[in-house]
Amino acid sequence: MRESRGSTPPLGGAAGAAGAAGAAGTTGPAGAVGAPPGGGAGDSAGHPRAYEGVWRFTAPAVDVSVPQARHAVRDLIRRQGVPVSDDLLQGLLLIVSELVTNAVKHAALLSPELAVEVAIGAEWIRVSVEDSHPYRPKPLETDYAQTGGRGLLLVREIAGEAGGVCDVEHTASGGKVIWAALPLAAGQ
Repeated sequence: MRESRGSTPPLGGAAGAAGAAGAAGTTGPAGAVGAPPGGGAGDSAGHPRAYEGVWRFTAPAVDVSVPQARHAVRDLIRRQGVPVSDDLLQGLLLIVSELVTNAVKHAALLSPELAVEVAIGAEWIRVSVEDSHPYRPKPLETDYAQTGGRGLLLVREIAGEAGGVCDVEHTASGGKVIWAALPLAAGQ
C-alpha cells in the first residue's frame, strides 16, 4: 500500500478529499460528524492536535488488500496516538474491512485500484474507500433470506451505535466514495 498525507484535517465528507492523493477535503455532506460541535478542530486556541490530519492509502483491488488496509489503518491510529478506545478501534477496523472487501468484490473489474482515506479531527475520525466503479450500492436494508451482502448494513449499524454516520457519494471522475465518520468521544 502506498501512503500519502494531506496538509490539514478536513471538515467534512470524503468527496471533497477524493481528488488527488493526499489532498485534504474541506467540503462534506450535511449532518456529517466531520465538523465537530463548535465548528473547529484542535485545542481551545485553535491549534490542531498532534494526531489530526488526513492520510490516503492506495492499493490494488485484490483480496490481499483487505487485511493490508486494516493493518495500515490500525498502525496509523497507533502511530499518531489517536485517543480511541479498543471497542471503537475494533469497530472502525471492521468498517475498513467491509468497505475494502466491497470494493474488491464489486468494483475491481472497472476499478483495479482503490483508495482508503483516514481523516482524523480533534473529536472524530472518518474512514472512506474510493473506487472508480460508477455503481452506487442500493439503500442499506436487512434481508434475512440472503447469506451475504450485509457488509454495508453492518457498517451503518457500527457507525450508528457509535453515534456516527455513513454515506455514499459520487466522485467527480464518476466513481464513488463510501465513508463512515465516528466521534472519538464515543469510544472513551
